[in-house]
Amino acid sequence: MHQIAGLFLAHPLWAWMAVGAVFLSVELVTGSGWLLWPAASAALVALLTLVLPLPPPRDAIAFALITIVATFLGRRFMPKRAPSSDDVNELAGRLIGHKGRVASAFEGGAGRVFVDGKEWAAELEGQGPVDPGGEVEVTALIGGARLRVRGVASVRGDL
Repeated sequence: MHQIAGLFLAHPLWAWMAVGAVFLSVELVTGSGWLLWPAASAALVALLTLVLPLPPPRDAIAFALITIVATFLGRRFMPKRAPSSDDVNELAGRLIGHKGRVASAFEGGAGRVFVDGKEWAAELEGQGPVDPGGEVEVTALIGGARLRVRGVASVRGDL
């Protein structure tokens, strides 16, 4: 433990770069956007310790102050994302309202449908075509892996 403390006291640049790397890796895993500012602040403190020798309590105080200012300014001036964006990973927004075909007959209200290029487990809402090949419309996403569908009455124009 004394060797690590000695390394930190002798070369604070590398210690602060390591702190920044830890914040940046956690940010990459979580994707929250909040840890970018401490990561950048740690890199800035690392550069400050290279130019200006700061003793250990002062560099920690500088890190805290720079992080607070960077977070405040970053959140104030960075563009905000729209809450109802077209996120490709949001299944409910992508599937609700889409039409599909019955892949296997519904038994007891449960069956399988083919929607958006994929076969899904489904629950039938109300009555409708339950025969394979019948058209259905997605009305809800249940638990992230099951669709609630209703039958769509097909209008045939046979002459």
